Amino acid sequence: MRPPMKPLADALADLLAQATPLAGTDTVDTFDADGRVLRAAAVSPLQVPPQDNSAMDGYAVRCADVAAAGAVLPVSQRIPAGSLGTPLAAGTAARIFTGAPLPEGADAIVMQEDCEALDEGRSVRVNAVPAAHQWIRRAGEDIALGAQVLAAGTRLTPAALGLAASIGLGRLDVARRPRVALFSTGDELAMPGEVPPEQMKPGAIYNSNRFFLRTLLQRLGCEVTDLGIVPDRRDATIEALRSASASHDVILTSGGVSVGEEDHIKPAVEALGALHLWQIAMKPGKPFAYGQIPRAGGVAHFMGLPGNPVSSFMTFLVLVRPFLLRLQGVQDVAPKAFAATAGFDLPRADKRREFLRVRQGADGRLELFSHQGSGVLTSTAWGDGVVDNPPETPIARGDTVRFIPFAELMS
Repeated sequence: MRPPMKPLADALADLLAQATPLAGTDTVDTFDADGRVLRAAAVSPLQVPPQDNSAMDGYAVRCADVAAAGAVLPVSQRIPAGSLGTPLAAGTAARIFTGAPLPEGADAIVMQEDCEALDEGRSVRVNAVPAAHQWIRRAGEDIALGAQVLAAGTRLTPAALGLAASIGLGRLDVARRPRVALFSTGDELAMPGEVPPEQMKPGAIYNSNRFFLRTLLQRLGCEVTDLGIVPDRRDATIEALRSASASHDVILTSGGVSVGEEDHIKPAVEALGALHLWQIAMKPGKPFAYGQIPRAGGVAHFMGLPGNPVSSFMTFLVLVRPFLLRLQGVQDVAPKAFAATAGFDLPRADKRREFLRVRQGADGRLELFSHQGSGVLTSTAWGDGVVDNPPETPIARGDTVRFIPFAELMS
């Protein structure tokens, strides 16, 4: 009797319970921190903007001096960005530019479109009555002194790096990159570029998994050691695992996690450590393995993905991705999902939680790829996301479904 399949939510919870954040901190140039995970909170040593400044090119005035449209004022000074003006005398205006500090005494900016320069710029006619404080950016309105700008565990984006730079942080303390060993098992595998299509042996296939897994690992900030294809022999598998566990935090494989005579992953990992072989209630991607191999100072995590390309792809995105993010200190590892409208019918729902490859059509509705098989990698390149469909839940055209973009899962 087969054991019951493990619900995906339970499998993910069990997996994340093992993902203790890695020890060690790297200090990197802010220019080089994209995609890294902040180790300590970034706290602002200053306020942004540092002083009141102009939000427009125009003229700084005292509202009391412009009681009616058409008032003419002498221009007493010119203040470009990066310069500090002198106090604004009553009855005068200051020519000012975006970002320039507001001169003491001014209480409004009138944009240049509402003004007319006279006498070669020595005076100005103000054609609109200003409201107090208009077009003035207040000191500290963006960031207050001592404010936490970025929390520990933040995965840094271009916008976050710009924010860090805006408070003067030229270097950042970030989590150490996970060291990941990647290999495939299967004597049927061949490498593109090494064996031309016309010379492929009967039953041979190209190792597509190696290409997308390595790229996904690199996008997650991992240091990847690509160990290639390991022969379908137990001794070779044990030696590959032994060697990889000594210097890596995670060992990731694809293929060989079933129970056939040529699937050596299970006994090989058990010979060195412990392994849990799960049948997960997800489609595609039912077989999944997690284990640990002891090493000096801790353990190397082992994660075994199924060999079918789409199964391998989806189990990585749903299970391995959050695990690797948690190793780097990210707490919120769930991808953002959005409500979307189905433009298709799915009258027969699977008993497993299913990840349907879809893309958004011109009308905004989701289109379903015609063939959802676990070996049809075309569906992942054609689609721009998946519908996360609960077990035994048919879908009718017009239904609201849970859509997860690939942009959320592959970054």
